[in-house]
Amino acid sequence: MDGIGLVWAPTLHDFKPKEATELDTDRPLLRQPHSMNATTKLLTIFCVLAPLGTNAVFAAPLRPNIVVVMCDDLGYSDVGFNGATDIRTPELDALAKSGTICTSAYVPHPFCGPSRMGLMSGRYPHEFGAPFNLPNSGHGIEEYNKQGIDINETLISTVLQDAGYYTGAIGKWHMGITQPFHPNTRGFDDFYGFLGGGHSYFPEKYRPIYERQRRAGNPNINEYSLPLEHNGEEVNETQYITDALSREAVRFVNDAAKKDQPFFLFLAYNAPHTPLEAKEDDLKEYADVKDEKRRTYAAMVHAVDRGVGEVVESLKSNHEFDDTLIIFLSDNGGKTSAGATNRPLAQGKGSVYEGGYRVPMFFHWPGHVPAGKRFKYPVSSLDFYPTFAGLGGGTIPAGKHLDGKDIWNDFLAAQNPRKGDMIFVVRHRAGFSDASARQDRWKVLRDANGPWKLFNIEDDVSEQHDLSAQNPELLHSMVAKMEKWSRSHIEPRWHHERQAKDQWDETGMPHFDQTFSIDPSEATPVEVSEMKPLKKGDSTRDDFVEREREKWEKNGWNWDHVKVDKMFDSIDANKDGVASGEEKKAYWAKMATEN
Repeated sequence: MDGIGLVWAPTLHDFKPKEATELDTDRPLLRQPHSMNATTKLLTIFCVLAPLGTNAVFAAPLRPNIVVVMCDDLGYSDVGFNGATDIRTPELDALAKSGTICTSAYVPHPFCGPSRMGLMSGRYPHEFGAPFNLPNSGHGIEEYNKQGIDINETLISTVLQDAGYYTGAIGKWHMGITQPFHPNTRGFDDFYGFLGGGHSYFPEKYRPIYERQRRAGNPNINEYSLPLEHNGEEVNETQYITDALSREAVRFVNDAAKKDQPFFLFLAYNAPHTPLEAKEDDLKEYADVKDEKRRTYAAMVHAVDRGVGEVVESLKSNHEFDDTLIIFLSDNGGKTSAGATNRPLAQGKGSVYEGGYRVPMFFHWPGHVPAGKRFKYPVSSLDFYPTFAGLGGGTIPAGKHLDGKDIWNDFLAAQNPRKGDMIFVVRHRAGFSDASARQDRWKVLRDANGPWKLFNIEDDVSEQHDLSAQNPELLHSMVAKMEKWSRSHIEPRWHHERQAKDQWDETGMPHFDQTFSIDPSEATPVEVSEMKPLKKGDSTRDDFVEREREKWEKNGWNWDHVKVDKMFDSIDANKDGVASGEEKKAYWAKMATEN
């Protein structure tokens, strides 16, 4: 006998195996309940022959706690572990360094709401009618405000809850504001945050606006000014919102640690999404950043990093850190007009270029996720659903369609979990669709109604060199596969604004028009607002609406999103999606003459 190896395995106390699914075929059958904490876990020691020394071999682990930390509109290169030098993220960097950074991480849509719905459902949102953001509660679109993520979709939160997990969602929801879509109805035991797509950050700023609008009887108060809630009950929050969400995440961990069950926490910060609002102390940390937007944006990311450190400390103080899988990511690419950077990726939020939906991401779990590594193969947030179900011993409902894959074994083995498979993204615009798909090292892309392009994304991550002319057969094959996938889409159940609904109906968008045509003669490129730099005084629709909202609320006027949308359309004379400084001057001069 050369040595004795010790195999440490959890006890089978109270273990009840669930019905086997596809997930179980390549994974150890052992599925364990989570104990109170690391010091009380019972271990059974087995003696086995080992050829070399007295090495310890670890068998199937206890089911981990799972913590997903999601930022909102965070740029690919706006964290230290992805190369940021002007934004300091020491807490995130420490986790990334002792975990594995995913350098080719994707989300299923370049906008907030559809991306989140994809993560929670494990499906592309287009397949259940959710390719657009839900409309802001201030839009006054009653039928749309009753919409949300398909009630027939079993979310990963429910799968884990049914598997014995204590579940919590903290922060931004953006998947429906009424009871059928509420987090407490969709698998979360504890929810603290806001239901809409965004929020102001300072209670002393938004609370008076809300109270004034409520007293005036405005039925369409903008969601950015609504009170936060805890499990359906309105709360009078007093802290800067990012700090408040961090505080509540710590509370959830403290509560969860007292329970004899594992926990799942979805911590969804709204930072650094607009409005750009930061604490004075955080702004002082970035006094050397000259650009005002970038400085405020950096301070907002700084606050997130501080909060993540607080959550990590709570995990450690509760002896849960070593038993917790932490995943960090953004919901989509950074919004470059709001201070974000996505270098070396092209473009940003809303785009089907890499900068729109390739995001910063890392996995961290001491003793399980390899430390100090980079995983170069494609990973999608769609993969979280089956992977979490596998790790947590959850049962995926019979007949449940998933676009994600259980990547765990391939991830640990540093192998491509999606070899030969495609990762898709589609963004519908007025009269045409932007679309792209990646398969291994190749990516096809069509945007702004231009011709299809082909890139070797491993060698050309910035998507500068179109190789379609040299590889026509590959281009045709990949576009054909994407068109086949598009047939799984259904009619959108809502649009982010009424104007978009009218445009959809008028342009025949349900049929994709000529989106998947390879014929270059059918390409009629258009200029899209976010693809060009804005001059001083220019505004995209989103920026214009945001500034008008702040002005209306400051003056105590009842917010009318439809009226402001029409105002933007009147100003944007050339219909390029940007209200230029010259167009604004012309509009206001005309209004002055008419009045």
